[in-house]
Amino acid sequence: MNTSLIPTTSALAVPVGNLDSYIQAVYQLPILSLEEEKSLTHRYREQQDLEAARALVTHHLRFVVKVARGYSGYGLALGDLIQEGNIGLMKAVKRFDPDFNVRLVSFAVHWIRAEIHEFILRNWRIVKVATTKAQRKLFFNLRGAKKRLGWLNHEEVESVANDLGVSPSDVMEMESRLSGQDIGFDLDADDDEDNHHVAPVGYLENGVADPAQQLEQDDWSEHHKQRLLSAMHSLDERSQDILQQRWLDEDNKATLHELGAKYDISAERVRQLENNAIKKLRNAINS
Repeated sequence: MNTSLIPTTSALAVPVGNLDSYIQAVYQLPILSLEEEKSLTHRYREQQDLEAARALVTHHLRFVVKVARGYSGYGLALGDLIQEGNIGLMKAVKRFDPDFNVRLVSFAVHWIRAEIHEFILRNWRIVKVATTKAQRKLFFNLRGAKKRLGWLNHEEVESVANDLGVSPSDVMEMESRLSGQDIGFDLDADDDEDNHHVAPVGYLENGVADPAQQLEQDDWSEHHKQRLLSAMHSLDERSQDILQQRWLDEDNKATLHELGAKYDISAERVRQLENNAIKKLRNAINS
């Protein structure tokens, strides 16, 4: 096989607005024989021959188109699905081992579908409908079942759950996600405010957590905190210690008698010092 006659991969990139020409071009490329496929694969794996890898990718592009067409019901552009599938094909070529005694197309279909699946899950809805491996499997299997059955009854939910190894509640949750639609947070420019399709902006407002008020409260609290610290530092050490042990310590707050014994003064004198210190703090904060 003369690989110099094979079109370059860049020449076969999906052309915008000319997808039919691309599909026609890839279907005109011949399918590799088993011997040609093995020869190219060994050249790539043993000699890092990128021309051999390019030939393997190029002559399997028709299979990507075939797989991508199976996902045309998701509302996404076929050209985008083909591009993602081509990425999966290139990953497969990089990992393919001809000694496994299996054709590249059989090995690559997993990688092609995996890339298309990820693309669909990223773009099918604004909010991702499936994140875990089990949810991804459930998404694609359940969507295929709903095409045939519509809304699932109790027996069908149980059957799908058993087949996929998930709980019935997981099936019902995914069915709800599949049936939902993305809506804008705000009303469209041409929507009437009296329209019965109320936008979420009208009922998701949280008046408790007003950012402007919260910021103002935080600033005011920080201001008072700084003034309190400044006022505390203006007191003598004994007054600071009395306030600390009487009001600021979380555990084991000292009594008047304990502080009186510590400073060799009466409990009444401790109370007077405490009141005088509090008065000085209040005047400093309010001034």
